[in-house]
Amino acid sequence: MSKLLRKHKGIFQSLLGLIIILIFLFPIYWMLISSFKTSAEIFANPPTFFPKDFYLGNYSVLFKDIEFLNYFKNSAIIAVFAMAGSILLAAPISYALARKNLKGAGIALFLLIIIQMVPSNSIALPLYAMFSKWGLTNSFAGVIVANITSSLPFIALVLRTSFLAIPQGLEDAAYIDGCSNWKTFFRIVLPLTLPALVTCAAFSFIFAWGEFIYALVLLPDREYWTITVGMRTFIGQHGTKWGNLMATATVSSLPVIIIFILTQKHIVGGITAGSVKG
Repeated sequence: MSKLLRKHKGIFQSLLGLIIILIFLFPIYWMLISSFKTSAEIFANPPTFFPKDFYLGNYSVLFKDIEFLNYFKNSAIIAVFAMAGSILLAAPISYALARKNLKGAGIALFLLIIIQMVPSNSIALPLYAMFSKWGLTNSFAGVIVANITSSLPFIALVLRTSFLAIPQGLEDAAYIDGCSNWKTFFRIVLPLTLPALVTCAAFSFIFAWGEFIYALVLLPDREYWTITVGMRTFIGQHGTKWGNLMATATVSSLPVIIIFILTQKHIVGGITAGSVKG
């Protein structure tokens, strides 16, 4: 009887998990099929859950638009440099917090947690006031720095946990063999935390790729717009071009999907690495 109950319980949990997954995936499915619909079919009543005819006009308009290609390029530049800057800064910071007996380390960790909870829209205008004095508005540098400040606390906390999971004996053995602090860090510590580094790099790229507020506030010039800001051009005073908007959203989602496909093993390893220590 107990085996039968456990079997039914497992089936129920599987069905419940499947339903939850379908609910979360439905908006993505609706975005995808809407990008292949004409305007008439998008507003059809009752709605169609599969395109009657695959309409490619939304994508042809998109890829013929030079501005869209420029938005895509701008987003890629900002996301790649924000990712690189976040990792380069967070790795030594988190290692120092994990391994060195620094005064005020507890306060620094507390501040990182607090900063991580601050929404980006609350600091966008102060950053604009500060960056405008430094000449960092209307340039990629300002948005890259802003994105680094947003992702740095999260990355530092994740990497610190991974560094704590590395046995101290490995570093001590490297020191005995004559390795300096930096040599030990680059040759011993970083390779052992590769899953966490890949995880942090992936999330940092995704944060910067999908960021909207900083790009909107710091990049008033259309030449520097990112793809998230460029989507606004399909929303006009007299209506919204839903087909073009859904096509843009679909294309802009591809880098995120590709990153998860290529790094999913490292992401799972990075999330679970060091989970027994904190």
